Amino acid sequence: MKLETFLTLEAVLQTGTFAGAARQINVTPSAVSMQMKQLEQYLGKPLFDRSGLQARPNRLAHQVSETMRGALHGLEGLRASSGLAVEGVVRVGVIESLQPVVLPGIVRFVRERHPRLELRLVRGRSSTLTASVKAGDIDAALVAQPLDGGSARLRWAPMLRRELVLIAPPAATEANAGSLFRAYDWIRYDRNTVTGAMAAQYVASHVPEIRGTLEFDSAPAIVAMVHAGLGVSIVQTPDPVTLQSYPVRILRLGRAAPVLTLALVTRKSDDDNRSVAAVRDGMRMTLGSYQRQAVAAGH
Repeated sequence: MKLETFLTLEAVLQTGTFAGAARQINVTPSAVSMQMKQLEQYLGKPLFDRSGLQARPNRLAHQVSETMRGALHGLEGLRASSGLAVEGVVRVGVIESLQPVVLPGIVRFVRERHPRLELRLVRGRSSTLTASVKAGDIDAALVAQPLDGGSARLRWAPMLRRELVLIAPPAATEANAGSLFRAYDWIRYDRNTVTGAMAAQYVASHVPEIRGTLEFDSAPAIVAMVHAGLGVSIVQTPDPVTLQSYPVRILRLGRAAPVLTLALVTRKSDDDNRSVAAVRDGMRMTLGSYQRQAVAAGH
C-alpha cells in the first residue's frame, strides 16, 4: 500500500468529501475514489458509508488516519533530516502553453530546496515529450494526459485540470457558442493534440452549424487570429501575457465544457528516484498555488 494513499485519506477527513480532497491534493475525484477503494480492499473492511449521496467516513477511517498520522510525520522528519542531498541532473519537459505558469515556480523551488540539483528544461508537444520520457531521453514531462488515460507503461500523476473555453473577437456581440460559430470561422487547434481532439468532440456534439475551418498548432497564433476578428476557437484559457497583447472575449462552455488533465508523466522505474520526486513536489506546489490564485480571481 502506497504511503500517498494514507495522505489522501487524511485529506478526505479534513475536507469531508472526495471532491474536496481532490482539490486539496490536486488530483481528480476519481483518483481519490480509487485510492480509497484500494485501501478498503487492503484492510478488508469498508471505510465509508456510501448509502447517501456523499460517501461518509466511518469510525474505522478515523482510526486508520490517527494510527498512520504520527508515523507519516515521523517518516517525513527522518527523510528531511537524512542528510542525503538531492543532486545531479534531471531533464524535465513542459508543454509550451504552461511554461509561463510552471517555470518560475519550479526553478525557485529547486534552487531553494535542492541547490545541488540541476534542472534541464525541454519544451515540446505532449506527444513528443511523452515519447521522450518513454525512450529515456528525459526524466519527466508535464503534458496533457490522453483521453484514454495514457500508456500503462508510464506513471501519470495528475497535476491540474483546465476547462477549455471559447474565445471570440473582442468586438463580437453574439451571446453563445452556436451564434458565434455561425458568425465566424472555426480556428481549430491541431487535432493531433489532446486539446484539439477534445475541442473537436465538443464541436461535433454541440455546434450544429460551422461556417468554415482553419487549423493551427500554436495557441498564441490562434489567440492572435481570434483577436484580429478572423474566427473563434476552443482552447485552454490563454496565459495573461498573451491576453495583454491580444485581448479576446472568453466564454465558458457550461457543464458540457471539455476538461483537460495536465499530468506529470514519468517512468515507473523512477518511482523511488529522489530527483524525480523533487520535481514532482515542486510541480505540485507551483500548480497548486496557480490554481488557488485562479480560483481567487474567479477564473
